[in-house]
Amino acid sequence: MIVGEKMGKNVSIAGSKQVGNDLTQGPVMKSLLLFALPIVVANLIQQIYSMVDLMVIGQFVGNIGTTGVSVGGEISDFLTPVATAFATAGQIYIGQLAGAKREKEQKEAIGSFLTLMMLVSIGFMVIAIVLWRPILRMLNCPEEAFGQAASYLIITCIGLPFIFGYNAVCGVLRGMGESKRPMIFIIIAAAANIFLDILLVAVIPLQAAGTAIATVVSQLASFIAAFVYMYRHREHFDFELKFSYFRMRKESVKIILMLGLPQVARSMLVRVSMFWVNARVNSFGIIASSTNGVGNKLQKFLEIATSSLSQAGGAMVSQNIGAEKYERTKKVVYCTCISSVVSAGIISLGVFFFPKAIFGIFTIDGEVLNMGVIYLHIMIIHFFASAVTSSFQCAVIGAGNAMLNFVIGIMDGIICKIGFSLIFEMLLGWGVYSYFWGTAVSRIIPGIICIAYFYSGRWKKRKLIKK
Repeated sequence: MIVGEKMGKNVSIAGSKQVGNDLTQGPVMKSLLLFALPIVVANLIQQIYSMVDLMVIGQFVGNIGTTGVSVGGEISDFLTPVATAFATAGQIYIGQLAGAKREKEQKEAIGSFLTLMMLVSIGFMVIAIVLWRPILRMLNCPEEAFGQAASYLIITCIGLPFIFGYNAVCGVLRGMGESKRPMIFIIIAAAANIFLDILLVAVIPLQAAGTAIATVVSQLASFIAAFVYMYRHREHFDFELKFSYFRMRKESVKIILMLGLPQVARSMLVRVSMFWVNARVNSFGIIASSTNGVGNKLQKFLEIATSSLSQAGGAMVSQNIGAEKYERTKKVVYCTCISSVVSAGIISLGVFFFPKAIFGIFTIDGEVLNMGVIYLHIMIIHFFASAVTSSFQCAVIGAGNAMLNFVIGIMDGIICKIGFSLIFEMLLGWGVYSYFWGTAVSRIIPGIICIAYFYSGRWKKRKLIKK
């Protein structure tokens, strides 16, 4: 049974069977949690799956292989958020069309979206493969790891169409209220990746190339699984393997680009700010650098529930705005906020009482553990600020207000994070802790903006679809 099958009426183009759920019906909190749970599991698996390559290459190849994978993987790491940004854009647009029951436009949007994602991915793939050498030079790849990095970069970039394709199909499904299938697809990718990593690195010593092949094949497996699912349920999408289905419609492409490009720019600028903060922290020495590195991993891991609830809330908001159910939309935001704050509270209790045990998962160094305790205690502020901000940001994302979402991202990732960090260091003299505090409080001002936007009611006028 598809998750949440009894939550309400079905979203179906054909009208008889089900793909996804109608998120405009049923108890709001129950619908939200049932829809969010598979997203939590998928994101959790993705975090674990992303660490497997480095673990295996480190064990069986050593430092040169680890460096090759780390440096060679910078491009795919940089471009994956681009795929995610466009997938979110497609999800929002398709979600509003699903909520409004605009079946013909939904069909055109899905076809245009899939084609656009594939063309963008092929463009990035060609550029990366042609320019692999200058890219590695720009990244200051050590000479002894150059061959390993080159193999990893080229092979993983061949897999970019699969990353974009998988994200595109999952964006379509989530826009229609389906979150269980994307979870299953990522489980398939994780299982394939772990098996092939061991086979192609430990058994057949292909080194970084083996890890890259494992990554690409696992991405291909998840993309094929997603595409086959969509084809087998083609009556719900009016899906056809014909050129006419994949023809890009001007209106659909325009809206997806309008939503996606600001998100892409935001992701890239936020990544630049992360590089800057990490570089500043690294200047304080190896203990600070190690603490920050482990802390960043833990922070991302501990916020999986909050970010997943935000994803689910955004999808629900988009469908309800499309259906013009504005009171229900408010309830979605409130329920997202309540569940996110509860999640942040549980996480905060854990990091407050057991910080050394949590940090000790990644390191046994005493000095790093001591600084890590302070790091986690500071991050408690971030967990609550992020829970509230991401909940009210659902109204911004679900309404398709891409420009405001871009501004919020820049405020959060660059102006507030860098600005507060510099104030704490230069005016208050807090040293390396300035950057931990800067990260912790960076979401407060964006949160105030999101709350003000929500209570202004302007999101009700931001429908992407015309009557």
